[in-house]
Amino acid sequence: MGTSLSGPEHLPERLKDMHTPARVSERLEEGTPKSYLKDMVYGGIDGTITTFAVVSGVVGAELAAGIVVILGLANLFADGFSMAISNFLGTRAEQQFLEKIKIEEREEIRLIPEGEREEIRQIYAKKGFEGELLEQVVEIITSDEDVWVDTMIQQEHGMLLEGPVAGRAAWFTFVAFLTAGIVPVFPFILDLVIEGGIPVPFVWSSIATAVTFFAIGVFKARVVNGSGIRAGIETVAVGGTAAALAYGIGWMLRGVADGI
Repeated sequence: MGTSLSGPEHLPERLKDMHTPARVSERLEEGTPKSYLKDMVYGGIDGTITTFAVVSGVVGAELAAGIVVILGLANLFADGFSMAISNFLGTRAEQQFLEKIKIEEREEIRLIPEGEREEIRQIYAKKGFEGELLEQVVEIITSDEDVWVDTMIQQEHGMLLEGPVAGRAAWFTFVAFLTAGIVPVFPFILDLVIEGGIPVPFVWSSIATAVTFFAIGVFKARVVNGSGIRAGIETVAVGGTAAALAYGIGWMLRGVADGI
């Protein structure tokens, strides 16, 4: 019979060190880690998709490279700023809603404490607590109003006690949008600044954009321990579909600009 590797003696040293009483206390004092993965992935994907869609539409309309650069950069900064501000306002609204719920819970505890205790009792009864142990849990939680309110926020409303910082969420969105969104336009910028230009800049733009989509998908997958290849292909498919639609519309309307 082989030796089990599931015992504490076989855990990596780093993992064991993270779970000493001192380290556990330190991590709990720091609070819930704030993740900005959603903001970075959302900003990066949207920046690449929207900018490449503009590029594809202009190329499909058979307009000059200079127009591609102008419209691409204008979209890049305007849409990136818009997304960042929208994310800031949305994140702040979530925080304000959390504060509203906290105020309401404190008021309910003040006005109908027995009803709020019953909510705690039923919440933990559903978790398997019963009898004297259940009553002890209820008594401990309701003996501290802050703990009581926090428990109601998490268990009744299903909300986190702390969310991302609105300003940081907006900043990560904006930076990711600009960093990924410049990729589709960059070959056309080179085409303008390099003497003689570069051959078929749209092909280079398409290749660079596909690589960027794939890299964003792989990055997301690595953070969440998912399949990098699958996530990369998924992201490329989504972005490619948007670009194909924009190119098709531009191609169908290619004569409109000449008639203006």
